Amino acid sequence: MNPQSPVHAADDHWLTVARHTFRAWRGSRPFWAGLFTLLGGLPIAYFPYADLRLGNVTLAMATTGGAGALIIGVLLVTLGLALWFQQTIRVFAGVAAILLALVSIPVSNLGGFFIGFLSSLIGGALALSWAPADPVEDEAEAAADDQGHQEPVRLGKSDAMAGPQGIPGQRETETPAHASETTAHADGGRNSAG
Repeated sequence: MNPQSPVHAADDHWLTVARHTFRAWRGSRPFWAGLFTLLGGLPIAYFPYADLRLGNVTLAMATTGGAGALIIGVLLVTLGLALWFQQTIRVFAGVAAILLALVSIPVSNLGGFFIGFLSSLIGGALALSWAPADPVEDEAEAAADDQGHQEPVRLGKSDAMAGPQGIPGQRETETPAHASETTAHADGGRNSAG
């Protein structure tokens, strides 16, 4: 199968279509950032409530900050899901994931024994560094660009005054240049409110 050929549901197996659909969904959002953040919240929330049994000996890893660890873990899982479904908040979610990961070190058994801390830290950094891809050009536009046939550019009034690289230039004055009176000087220097 040529990677540039379109996927047709009637031609391919349903698993192949599902894989291509998932790949397209994953590529349009900070998927790995959400996954690392979500997986980082699980050990942070789990370890303060876990018990380890060695024969007749029970080791409880509970700390006094158990409720704080649960809140941090739930917030990290929520931020991971938000990165998947609301990619516009990626900067906020990335900063919040990094801050929550740092707070989890003293609150939640060294950040879930550094497993949750490192995973959430990586997820937050990935969320901050992710940027949406440029939109794909239409095939007709790409073919016209390749052939060199482009429409002539027509500049409007505001475009004609634009400087280099589209930076707006100096605006025209609102009043004619010969008018010397302003509203402060009109009517003999007196201004009326009504």
